Amino acid sequence: MYALLSGVTLVTGGVRQVLSVGVKAAAALILGVAGAAWFVISRIVKLLWLVVGGVARLSRSASARLVGQTGVRSSIMARRAARAELRAVVAEDPLRAQNRLLSLMTAALLAVLIGVVWWATSSATPSPSLVIVDLDSLNINLLATPGAAATVPAALPATPVPTVTPLPAVLEARGSLAFTVRERGQTDIWAVNIGSRAPIRIVGSPADDRDPAWSPDGRRLAFASRQDGNWEIYVYDLVTGATTRMTYDLSFQGGPRWSPDGQWLVYESYQGGNLDIYVVPVDGSQPAQRVTEHPAPDFSPAWSPDGRRIAFVSLRDGNQDIYLFSLDNPSDDAVVNLTNTPLRQEDYIAWSPDGRFLAYSALDEGVEKVFVRSSVDLQAPAQVLERGRMPAWSPDGASLVFAVDSLESTQLVASPFTDVGVATLIVPVPLGTARPTWSGAPLPPTLVNSGGVPLAVTSSLFIEQENRPDADGLYKLGQLVGVKAPSPYLSERVNDSFNALRESALKALGWDFLGELEDAFWQINRPPQPGEERRNWYMTGRQFGVNRNLIVGFPARMEIVREDIGVDVYWRLYVRVADDAQSGQLGEPLRRIPWDMLSRSQGDVEAYDQGGRLKAEVPGGYYVDFTELAADYGWQRVPAGSDWRANFNSANYWLFRKSGGLTWYAAMRELYTDGQLGGFAPTPAPPATQTQP
Repeated sequence: MYALLSGVTLVTGGVRQVLSVGVKAAAALILGVAGAAWFVISRIVKLLWLVVGGVARLSRSASARLVGQTGVRSSIMARRAARAELRAVVAEDPLRAQNRLLSLMTAALLAVLIGVVWWATSSATPSPSLVIVDLDSLNINLLATPGAAATVPAALPATPVPTVTPLPAVLEARGSLAFTVRERGQTDIWAVNIGSRAPIRIVGSPADDRDPAWSPDGRRLAFASRQDGNWEIYVYDLVTGATTRMTYDLSFQGGPRWSPDGQWLVYESYQGGNLDIYVVPVDGSQPAQRVTEHPAPDFSPAWSPDGRRIAFVSLRDGNQDIYLFSLDNPSDDAVVNLTNTPLRQEDYIAWSPDGRFLAYSALDEGVEKVFVRSSVDLQAPAQVLERGRMPAWSPDGASLVFAVDSLESTQLVASPFTDVGVATLIVPVPLGTARPTWSGAPLPPTLVNSGGVPLAVTSSLFIEQENRPDADGLYKLGQLVGVKAPSPYLSERVNDSFNALRESALKALGWDFLGELEDAFWQINRPPQPGEERRNWYMTGRQFGVNRNLIVGFPARMEIVREDIGVDVYWRLYVRVADDAQSGQLGEPLRRIPWDMLSRSQGDVEAYDQGGRLKAEVPGGYYVDFTELAADYGWQRVPAGSDWRANFNSANYWLFRKSGGLTWYAAMRELYTDGQLGGFAPTPAPPATQTQP
């Protein structure tokens, strides 16, 4: 439809251009003819005046001869005749009369020419500038099935169409993007038309909705959701608004992707204690079929455009690599390791539309990067495209879109792949936005005009109840009721968010993970242990530490995953759900290999030097990403100290902090005066002494 509208626009513009050129040519021809006529007329007039002047001179000569022959007139009459002849000669000067006549004719001719030009230009239809048609403003069902009649409005409003700035080359494929946004403790699916800066929420149940995937025709969206209690696969029809549940199992299902014909879905499922790849027909005519059977986790599948291969991520070789499974040889033994990078953990696979390339992202040297590699030449090295994560191809394969994070927000950026160019911002989105996916079809106008679905959770996750500061500008401490800790207090400016986080963790895990803390508040005179900072955030009442010993046991109640970001080492903390909730109603399986912190003290020299090592396998069972949950309430993880490999006390995987944008000293000044801070208070620099010359 867009091509049709573009064609109509181009044809209309061509006709207008032809009319404009014709009018201009006619005007030029008229001007040329008029100029030639003026030249001819001016020459004729000049010739006539020469003839008239000659006749007059001949008459005067004849009169003179006649006077000379008679010789009988008196002197008085001769003088009168001479004066009359002189006046006649002066009044009838041919040059002046000729100039006067030519001026009148020129003025008349110019008036005629002006009239001709005015008629020529006013009779032509003005040719407006080329504009990009906003399909959202037309009531046209672009996602209708082939052969269905489109609904076109009888008449458009008689308002001028504004000229739209042409899209950059990397966005010429147009269409729409879907992505996930997490807010108020839940994840919803949003979408936006390419060229628009007004995204809308299109899937927003009270539970988490994520992993969006467009169908090949752009009409349907597959996604994973907990809206019925556990993780299942659903398909949402954007035209009818209907949502269909595709899987029925208490176990975890997620990460759906479409087959190129739109008839099947491939997804990941945790059944029998193992995470594997499954396929299911969209029409429900057959039960789901298992594709991989390796004991290591297989996940994040993506179906190739030719329909004969499935790419997926697996931990079967001890690290996170990308593998290719052929439907022509459906055996785990025939699976090919495409990336084979022991020091890089790849994920988020996306096939190019022609099937020749695979895009993905991974942490590389402390930076999340987008990679592209050939799916034909398996020996060709990967190409680093840009800094970013979770790439998706444009419908024409000319560019990729991916997420780029900053300190305060995330941007969805498009970068050219087939041509030279620069990355272009598509739309700014909330921090942590994930899983962009690009469809060639625009969003239905009815959905856009509706503004999307509202946020299901309208209440705030917490409200900080704090008293006004006292005369010294100080706040108080708030007790953590029911929490076991050496000093169960936090600043009253953050204690309510902790209490709300504790309740949320209890609901998500099935047990009171934050009911017992290693530490919460330190008195200002408490000495730190080796490896702990002297200016410790525990003293501010804005930091708490979970029980670090929960990493011990089999299965351990807590697992940590190492993440090297920039020059710092961070830990993502996963907490195991209650034993009686290990059937899928809480949490989800692990996809990443945890860090074995205890191996440093088990006689392994390399593990001792490196501060530990990766575990041999991924623990089974269901876990909750506590790092993400804590961030919902403003509590951020703390990076490890620079000496964490040699000093266990500075590993810091158990610490969570809520600075509120304050420095350590500013946070301390909320609880203490400068006099109470003693040596912690900054000392004014002494004035510089001037040396006498």
